Amino acid sequence: MITNQVLLLLMLSILWPTIALPFAPGNIGNLFGMPESDGKILQRSKRGWMWNQFFLLEEYTGNDHQYVGKLHSNMDKGDGNVKYILTGDGAGTLFLIDEKSGDIHATKRLDREEKAMYTLNAKVLDRNTNAELEPDTEFNIKIHDINDNAPKFAKEIYFASVPEMSEVGTSVVTVTATDADDQTYGNSAKLVYSILQGQPYFSVDSENGTIKTALPGMDREVKENYQVVIQAKDMAGQMGGLSGTTTVSITLSDVNDSPPRFANHSFRVTAVESTVIGAAIGRIKADDPDVGRNAEMEYTIVGGHDIFNIITDQITQEGVIIIKKPLDYETKRDYEFRVEVKNTYLDARFIHGLQFKDYATVKVTVEDMDEPPIFTRNPYIIEVHEDTAAGSFVGVVSARDPDADNKPVKYSIDRHTDLERLFNIDSVNGTITTLKALDRETSKWHNISVVATEINNPRQTTRVPVFIKVLDVNDNAPEFAMSYDTFVCENVKAGQLIQTISAVDTDEPLVGHKFVFSISPTNPNFTIDDREDNTANILTRRGGFSRREMSMYLLPVVISDNDYPIQSSTSTLIVRVCACDSRGNMQSCNPEVLPFSDGLTTGALVAILLCVIILLMIVVLFAALRRQRKKEPLIISKEDVRDNVVSYNDEGGGEEDTQAFDIGTLRNPEVMDANKLRRDIIPEMLFPFRRTSPIKDNTDVRDFINGRLQENDSDPTAPPYDSLATYAYEGTGSLAESLSSLESAATEGDQEYDYLSNWGPQFKKLAEMYIGKSPGRET
Repeated sequence: MITNQVLLLLMLSILWPTIALPFAPGNIGNLFGMPESDGKILQRSKRGWMWNQFFLLEEYTGNDHQYVGKLHSNMDKGDGNVKYILTGDGAGTLFLIDEKSGDIHATKRLDREEKAMYTLNAKVLDRNTNAELEPDTEFNIKIHDINDNAPKFAKEIYFASVPEMSEVGTSVVTVTATDADDQTYGNSAKLVYSILQGQPYFSVDSENGTIKTALPGMDREVKENYQVVIQAKDMAGQMGGLSGTTTVSITLSDVNDSPPRFANHSFRVTAVESTVIGAAIGRIKADDPDVGRNAEMEYTIVGGHDIFNIITDQITQEGVIIIKKPLDYETKRDYEFRVEVKNTYLDARFIHGLQFKDYATVKVTVEDMDEPPIFTRNPYIIEVHEDTAAGSFVGVVSARDPDADNKPVKYSIDRHTDLERLFNIDSVNGTITTLKALDRETSKWHNISVVATEINNPRQTTRVPVFIKVLDVNDNAPEFAMSYDTFVCENVKAGQLIQTISAVDTDEPLVGHKFVFSISPTNPNFTIDDREDNTANILTRRGGFSRREMSMYLLPVVISDNDYPIQSSTSTLIVRVCACDSRGNMQSCNPEVLPFSDGLTTGALVAILLCVIILLMIVVLFAALRRQRKKEPLIISKEDVRDNVVSYNDEGGGEEDTQAFDIGTLRNPEVMDANKLRRDIIPEMLFPFRRTSPIKDNTDVRDFINGRLQENDSDPTAPPYDSLATYAYEGTGSLAESLSSLESAATEGDQEYDYLSNWGPQFKKLAEMYIGKSPGRET
């Protein structure tokens, strides 16, 4: 490598005449821009002791510091009193200066691609006083480029495509490499492109890297993908230059240069005769080596066909054969037609000399299948008169087995469509008859389903709707079209219209309704005028009606139709007699009452009405309070504790039954009702009432009860039902004596329960409960 000193000497030898000239006597001031005065050279105020630019090669590989240049000032006498200082870009790190000699060295390798030029400042100081001997001077260190960077492509792999069958020289893609070296200096960045892999199919432009086709007739169907390696070399491709490579993946795009072709020109398809219309029975396919849009095909039947059609599956590019009409094995079993296939899109460059269509023959074989019966009609519409009696003929349905063997068929009615069971059908011949009489006014139409089933194969069934229309027969008489509210004024005159009536008939004659209205000609009060448009006017025959004499008239009107047989009915028109004003407007239709006296005003009537309402409210409130009143409890006081079980097994008596037995006697035997008899019955024989003497207080209760029981058993005046009072008495033999609360202490505080613990284990729990509640043991 050329050293910096050699390069410096070379540059000095070239530029010496130019450089030395300014340093000639009398030109120093002009070189640094100093003015002249009186033909004398002025002392320069800026340094004139160095160049303003140094040059340094990048990527220096020496072990020692690289020498850059030397600074020297005229003030330096060589006695060591001058000190050189360097500042600016990289001073002290990248660049060092010898303070005594002014030599500049680079401390490490420099890369022009990182930074091409450094700007520094130099100072000259007195070493002893640090005074500036020269003003600061700026200079540049420029890095000279060397070929240390190889060309690089933007991508490691490029992807491109070109249509197949393209002409030679068709541009495919342009790949460009870059070189980080100096473009303006030498050939370090001058690139030349070449192809390392991909011949003889492709070539590359050496200057701009454009890849082009180099071989004619490249067919995608033969080879679709190519890998091309492109090299970029600097130094204009000379020896010793650096290079870089990239790979270009080139795909031949498809063009429609291949027509569709059937691999087999004959296809056979089988179809079941029960296949529904529009269903597919088979598929055929032609081969096209093209792809995408260029491989899209269209299938058609040459000349068309009545039974079959073919459509194109856009996804699989297959021809789908479908049925246009039902197939019938018994009618025709074999079909044959020709199918044409062609490309949908054509390329004008390749249609010459090639037939972009192909043909194939399709044979369809129909297979037999056990089919359900077929009715001769669908649906059936049958008419029947409503007066047809039960068991009458309605109509006939017919079905047959379409198969070749023509199996027998039986008929039935789906009872879900004939819940009332109005019809029946003969299972052999399909004759429909009535089971009940039909009424058109109830239902005008009956929709039933008839089922035909093969006898040999019950799973083969067919349904057909049968619509039975019930024809009208004049079996209903006409009647009033509505309920009329008719009145006649008391002051009406003879011949005045009071009501217009009309009629309706549930029958529907073919020629329309024609009603005739009439009333008894001997009616002295009213007459009728038939308007012959299915309406009639009711007129008064006389005037002067009175509500006192009769407040309401019943007028029978006879209505007849004109159909056969003639039907008539009598409808009653109620005519009320009302009071009207002079214009005939109704005011009141109630019978007259006696007028109030002159002294009774409207205010008095209102007051009377309010009093009546208040009295009614008081009565209702009193009744409600009586219902809500609570019954008096049986035991009024907490101290009134006794055992009382009374059973009543009869119905009568009511409140009188409480006198059947007075349990109060047990509490106070001294108080007894004498001669107390039932008031609800009268005994047949009267016996003197007998009462035993009162029992003493110390008498045993059991003896008392037994005595009273004997008295009532022998008393004929006793109630005719059982009355039993049961008392659970322990008796004198029990260790616990009586557990009854009778004759017990008044308060719980007077009772001691310690003795309960001595009664044995049966009373242990009871002892714990009562002893624990003793006031003396409470804390």
